[in-house]
Amino acid sequence: MEIPQNISAAVERLYDTYPFPPEPLLDEPPPGYNWRWNWLTAYSFCTGQKPQKQDIRILDAGCGTGVGTEYLVHLNPQAKVVGIDLSAGALSVARERCQRSGADRVEFHHLSLYDAQQLPGEFDLINCVGVLHHLPDPHRGIKSLAAKLAPGGLMHVFVYGELGRWEIKLMQEAIAILQGEQRGDYRDGVNLGRQIFAALPENNRLVKREKERWSWENQRDACFADMYVHPQEVDYNIDTLFELIDASGLDFIGFSNPQNWQLERLLGNNPELIARAKDLSERQLYRLLELLDPEVVSHYEFFLTRPPLKRVDWSSDERLKAAIPELNSCLHGWPSQSLFNYDYQLVKLSDSEFEFLKLCEINSAERRPIGEILNSMDLDLDGVRSLLSQQLILLTPGGVK
Repeated sequence: MEIPQNISAAVERLYDTYPFPPEPLLDEPPPGYNWRWNWLTAYSFCTGQKPQKQDIRILDAGCGTGVGTEYLVHLNPQAKVVGIDLSAGALSVARERCQRSGADRVEFHHLSLYDAQQLPGEFDLINCVGVLHHLPDPHRGIKSLAAKLAPGGLMHVFVYGELGRWEIKLMQEAIAILQGEQRGDYRDGVNLGRQIFAALPENNRLVKREKERWSWENQRDACFADMYVHPQEVDYNIDTLFELIDASGLDFIGFSNPQNWQLERLLGNNPELIARAKDLSERQLYRLLELLDPEVVSHYEFFLTRPPLKRVDWSSDERLKAAIPELNSCLHGWPSQSLFNYDYQLVKLSDSEFEFLKLCEINSAERRPIGEILNSMDLDLDGVRSLLSQQLILLTPGGVK
């Protein structure tokens, strides 16, 4: 079986064969959260402040079976959500998923990313996870989405990184060679790939990488097919990633996993090396980081915006004292002094931090400024800044509702 000349048709057929992601359907809202899909938390991460509106429009571009779409609806109770995808089979699952869990503020359209201009209006938040790298022309795809982003809106993007997926690329090519004329028969490709992994020695580099990083999710055929027999994949490095970003015409805000992009994480024990890196451009610094730690960069996840996007600097004590704090809803284990933050990282709170957060929890109604709250407790402004840096609280500038 030959791969169709039309790559988009081949991709559509893959996801009709293996609807993706293959998560189970639930008769209740999905568990937990992804903070990148929560407008309040994502906006605060990007700007330092709580957004002034929550009745927004969200586009899930390349929604697949609706796993992310379902979260977008439940995490943003005032938003209207639209999902588009190339696969009719995946969309059928997405509709059932959202209907069963009560995610009723969503509409789906059978469209490619290239055809996003057919949707009316603009969107405040566009979510595009794991899609652009499967397009024949990713630059055209991101331009199409960028044209639908409202001024001051956010676009969250996830694409593959070449360095951390090196072994995957080798296995993809090996399966394609052995498939020969049967390439494009995705079920055969999955079966063949599993046979190869089973036959290879345990100390084989491809086997070791699969076992340590991917094997748990690849127990499901849909995940294995998406990783190893996909008909179209573009993997990026920092240089080509920013070519994609520049093509969008949007502004780069930053990576949504910033902890991976701190040079001190790798070279912090050598001040001379840190000093040598201080004059590097942002992009040179990112390139250095991925060269030094390639296994971590299996993907890039980041936010873009269409200006103007107002960001708040909380270095002024007076400005911080006047701000209205609220508790971030993306916390797991609250109320407790040991909890998981927005990114599911363990945080241990001091007594004063815990008391401050308890007051923040009720402050959306009381709207007391930070200065007033601190008058009655043992916590200083640096402590508040620490809570903000961990995304435990959301701030509204004083005088803004």
